[in-house]
Amino acid sequence: MARINRTFVLTLLIAASSIFLLFQLFNYRQYSSKNGLNALSSKGYLSGKEAHWVNCHLLIFCLVFFFFFFLEFLGLVHKFKLPVFLVDTASLNLLSQDAVLYRDSQLKEPHCSFLCTHRDFTTFALLGNLWKYDAGLLDAAAERGLELLEIHGKDPRLISMDDLTAKEIPLHFLFRFNSRLVHVVVLYERSGKYLWHGPLRLRSSMDRTFAPFGKLDFGRHAGAYDRPELILTTLDGLDVRIPKNYSRFLHEHSSSRFLECHCREAKAFYQLYPEDTSTEAMDFRMRAKSLLHLASKVLSVLGVPFWLSSGTCLGWYRQCNIIPYSKDVDLGVWIKDYRHDITQAFQKAGLPLKHKFGKVEDSLELSYLGNDVKLDIFFFYDEGDIAWNGGTQAKSGKKFKYVFPRFSLCWTELMELKVRVPCETGDYVMANYGPNWNVPVKTWDWKTSPFNVQENGVWPVREWDDVIQVY
Repeated sequence: MARINRTFVLTLLIAASSIFLLFQLFNYRQYSSKNGLNALSSKGYLSGKEAHWVNCHLLIFCLVFFFFFFLEFLGLVHKFKLPVFLVDTASLNLLSQDAVLYRDSQLKEPHCSFLCTHRDFTTFALLGNLWKYDAGLLDAAAERGLELLEIHGKDPRLISMDDLTAKEIPLHFLFRFNSRLVHVVVLYERSGKYLWHGPLRLRSSMDRTFAPFGKLDFGRHAGAYDRPELILTTLDGLDVRIPKNYSRFLHEHSSSRFLECHCREAKAFYQLYPEDTSTEAMDFRMRAKSLLHLASKVLSVLGVPFWLSSGTCLGWYRQCNIIPYSKDVDLGVWIKDYRHDITQAFQKAGLPLKHKFGKVEDSLELSYLGNDVKLDIFFFYDEGDIAWNGGTQAKSGKKFKYVFPRFSLCWTELMELKVRVPCETGDYVMANYGPNWNVPVKTWDWKTSPFNVQENGVWPVREWDDVIQVY
């Protein structure tokens, strides 16, 4: 028996639903013409029952269209064993609203509470490491009446200073049926054990009207996420996987932007200033890596966000690595995120406090020691258009202030760890190190060398016991 074309069947069913709806509306109009205004309420519009009748038929028509579209998409998911889960921010936000959940549980008639949002697109994520790309996906989508636009880009996991070329991998799939769209963003696992997606960049030959690209949840920038635990649930009668902790996923999405280190520029830097591959330098990098991983673990457990600052940030931005002669690891933390149990947590992890300068209200700085590498945590104070951190000279009580232009935070990877850096990294580094930031300086005085340092008075002698603590 010849195979029935799925697109033809889908079109036929939608057409039949449309004709049925029009027929019912025609009959209702004929009824209204015979009965005049008696068919309407006293105010001249449809009564509650009549409006409900019309709305139900319109809803049924929309649901027929919607469910056939999603059934076709889920058919592809099943056929190609696509490991997808729902990441649509509008849908996940509805799941967090108790009123919506209750209203949905009370509805008896056909309805679409979660997947039918106010937008014309729904977003799913695909776990790229669990799926092998199949070029037959395009033809299979066409057989189901779905248009498919594939977005590919270079695989950053294969780019290094030794090899700046990389094969292309699928980053985004966009399935379209008439005006309805399903956006599938591909998430790949990186060496830091986190999930990453690439940006959505259209080639010049691609149709820029294919989708409302400016409104999509994913693709404006690359993004990074912790791997979520997934659960299978039923939404609007369809079985879909969602993040178990969808509130956390939504929170991650709001600050997920990811920056790659600049391998090409780092390679050019090392051509001018060859990398130090001495045993001492390699040993320091390994100890600094271990310290950075441990510090990240401690602060993550505490729920304290941090970013790479000072020389550690410069090393990532300039050479995609730790600067071996810096002899420390520098982190930044907003003062609003300070916790009084930070030192206790670090000491429990085997990192004793080396010194504490300043106080929570002014110029706080904490330093710890691990494997003979110093960990400096600088607390930043937000003052509108600028942010600053402080410094204190122990022997004199002099205070210093390091001023930066306002910045936001992005994710990146350093030493196989997902960490934050200022999104405006160039401005941040330029503020701290000046226009010659790309020239190595091995002799550095923290009181005079920084480009953004300002004298900030002197601590009163009566406060020294509290604001200058050296161990």
